[in-house]
Amino acid sequence: QVQLVESGGGLVQPGDSLRLSCVASGRTFSDYRMAWFRQAPGKERLSVAAISRNGESTVYVDSVKGRFTISRDNAKNTMYLQMDSLKPEDTAVYYCAGLRYQGSSWYVSMSGKFDYWGQGTQVTVSS
Repeated sequence: QVQLVESGGGLVQPGDSLRLSCVASGRTFSDYRMAWFRQAPGKERLSVAAISRNGESTVYVDSVKGRFTISRDNAKNTMYLQMDSLKPEDTAVYYCAGLRYQGSSWYVSMSGKFDYWGQGTQVTVSS
């Protein structure tokens, strides 16, 4: 199995940027489709963005399109979420998740049974 550890969260003002990182260990990182999820207080956990095994295909939820960028570096076993133009409604605990996938390395989806999760990192956007 793969272990995931997020970092990079913090308290920022509206309009600021943050970059989250998710470091994987334990298995071949490139075998996993990856995604970022977030959970705001009192709300369910929702997907934010996903990336294919080879990093060439990405997908985003509408609310973050044009502001967030998901990427991965398989040589470093790391996935990133660059978050720009942050808004108060982006406040949440952000989780990275992985799903071992044997299909096309280009395939991307926010759906699926993501079996592996990090512990989460808090992002707070407030003035």
